[in-house]
Amino acid sequence: MKEGRAIIIGAGPAGLTAALELQRQSRIQPVVIEASHEIGGISRTVRYKGNRMDIGGHRFFSKSDRVMRWWLDLMPVETGFGEDGHLSYHGMQRGLPVSVSGADAATEDLVMLVRNRKSRIYFLRRFFDYPISLTAATFRNMGMARTVRCGVSYMRSALLPQREERSLEDFIINRFGKQLYLTFFKSYTEKVWGVPCHEISAEWGAQRIKSLSLKAVVAHFLKKTFGRRQPGDIAQKKTETSLIEKFLYPKFGPGQLWERVAYLVREGGGEIHFGLRITGVRVDGGKVVSVDAMNDAGEQVTFAGDYFVSTMPVRDLIRGLSPQPPAEVVEVSEGLMYRDFITVGLLAKKLSLTEKDGTLLRDNWIYVQEPDVMVGRLQIFNNWSPWLVSSADKAWIGLEYFCNDTDPLWKLSDGAMASFAIAEVVKIGILKAEDVEDSHVVHVPKTYPAYFGSYDRFDVIRNYTDRLENLFLVGRNGMHKYNNQDHSMLTAMTAVENIVNGVTNKDNLWAINTEMEYHEEKAASGGGMSR
Repeated sequence: MKEGRAIIIGAGPAGLTAALELQRQSRIQPVVIEASHEIGGISRTVRYKGNRMDIGGHRFFSKSDRVMRWWLDLMPVETGFGEDGHLSYHGMQRGLPVSVSGADAATEDLVMLVRNRKSRIYFLRRFFDYPISLTAATFRNMGMARTVRCGVSYMRSALLPQREERSLEDFIINRFGKQLYLTFFKSYTEKVWGVPCHEISAEWGAQRIKSLSLKAVVAHFLKKTFGRRQPGDIAQKKTETSLIEKFLYPKFGPGQLWERVAYLVREGGGEIHFGLRITGVRVDGGKVVSVDAMNDAGEQVTFAGDYFVSTMPVRDLIRGLSPQPPAEVVEVSEGLMYRDFITVGLLAKKLSLTEKDGTLLRDNWIYVQEPDVMVGRLQIFNNWSPWLVSSADKAWIGLEYFCNDTDPLWKLSDGAMASFAIAEVVKIGILKAEDVEDSHVVHVPKTYPAYFGSYDRFDVIRNYTDRLENLFLVGRNGMHKYNNQDHSMLTAMTAVENIVNGVTNKDNLWAINTEMEYHEEKAASGGGMSR
């Protein structure tokens, strides 16, 4: 069995997955180095006066059986879902170990809740289903003239698509038509990225929404209306991710799971160091030999190792390499761009908008398409888990802003940022200012690796880093791929398998794609699915 020491940069999902898998599959000791003082990266849970915030919102769903079982091995699903210790989906079943066959969420903390998914678009001061559904309410809200324009525009795109999709704008118009693109995609997408859609690579669409289209929406509508479903269909393996209707969620938010993983890593003899920013990555003989880090007091610490797993932003990694990489690698690295993120948590007595019966809106997310405000998305934390809110009679919401760390918005004080956010949601009728009781602001740098800037030349970086035999890039920022939590975990799992099996070729890491049908084979026993 492999032995040695693995230096893992970052204590987010990819880094912690790598650490735990190394312990499970080898005698290699994981040493995790984290720049912040938090567990989970952007999948952490932020605590504030008894309330909890999920940064960006994390649905625990994956088309990978391996990832689903990994989660449930750590946190059992709540009782009342699945039959005889199985999760059912589309005529197939996944066997669950006895240890995860069920837990009572009312009395136990280490439990995965099964939550209903509801997301809507807020546009023209009205709600639309997300993704767009074929309902009378949709057509009524859009109006007859806009509906006809959207239908004609879609038919035009379906019959005469852009043959070469050079940009995200081309990608979306080919699948929805120009009018639907202008109505429901353009404003929100440009809020997220801060640049016009025609300047964003079409690869972003291929990475995030490749199989979602108006055709897929119609097919989903027909299947949901006329098809038969299996009871307890949690995994929904054949469902397009954006159309999932149920998902798993840790009782106290995503950070709860990663705090559990961190505990197991330490219990198994691994190390996790906080408040250490990587300042240097030393290379010798085609291998990384050590990393230098600086703590909050300005003291330098060096970590030597046999294997190195990096989830840090690629630009920062390249800046730290010594000796310095070739000029072209540095040039491309410096041209990589990132989008930063601010969440403003607001605790309110009530919201001005409610369900028809007067109760709190049931949405997880609301996508704000209104062009007269900067807020891009709104979370209602109550609907992710009731245990995220200290008082059941309060509304605990998160307003999400996308910006650059050089923007005036990023530099506002917390008080000014909260006031700005409150004014925006008052403007669009979400709540009244006098109903807001408290606020909390969280800044998250480099949340989204961008598919513009020098990204079209990223292969220059990949070709260089891939040649460093014992360096493995994994995760969202580590690979500069805007991927989901499960995808980040799979890259980490694959990197560990490469290390354990002595594989230095990195092609299998880069081949993992967010919406790909992950390869599976039946487990030797138990009727379940494994890798």
